[in-house]
Amino acid sequence: MLLLSNNMKALYREMTLNKARNRPVFRCAKWLGLALMCLPASVLAHPHSFIDMQTTLVADATSLTGLKMVWTMDEITSADLLYDAKNAKAGSEVWKKLAAEVMARVLSQHYFTDFYREGKPMKYLDLPSEYALSRKGDQAVLEFVLPLAHPQPLAGKPMQFSTFDPSYFVDMTYKDKNALHLPPDLEKRCTLALFTPKPDASLQSYALSLDKADAPPEDMDLGQQFAQKVTLECH
Repeated sequence: MLLLSNNMKALYREMTLNKARNRPVFRCAKWLGLALMCLPASVLAHPHSFIDMQTTLVADATSLTGLKMVWTMDEITSADLLYDAKNAKAGSEVWKKLAAEVMARVLSQHYFTDFYREGKPMKYLDLPSEYALSRKGDQAVLEFVLPLAHPQPLAGKPMQFSTFDPSYFVDMTYKDKNALHLPPDLEKRCTLALFTPKPDASLQSYALSLDKADAPPEDMDLGQQFAQKVTLECH
């Protein structure tokens, strides 16, 4: 796992200082190595890419300090990144550069994660405390720690977080509750619940009908309507 580098910070500044240019529009742009965005429109329907997620809470005895996320990309999504990496060894400068590029795009979208407590959004630090990109067979795997700007007391009202692509071009999903992990010393006092929405048939049909030239209206929050929600409650 890499600590933050000057390369990472520079890429992040580039992404955030020019959001109009860097905002993902998914038209043959590289976001998490999305080479499939350049396929013919007739081949594509929402979602275009799939990410399997795992999340582990980062906490001390009294407070939640962050979320450690592992995103495993599908083979087609991974192809562009793995092509760029070629046969580079894990931990090499090639992988470090790719990791910084991918992480910068994730940061430009605020980690693609909403985090709430009592209806109030929780803030994150602008940069992850650590991150890495690696290969798992024909899949690329991004790992990082999303640090909360202010540690949240474990006791008290439940906390809820959700990770999703607002446009729903990328399906970001936990396979089941087993993809969520508590530190061993919190297993007896905390519980994690996973809610998977079931959009009605008309919304599902609409999402599947869209191709890469048909971005849904921003105020529709299409991705949020399909997004899973995780609830953390401790005593």
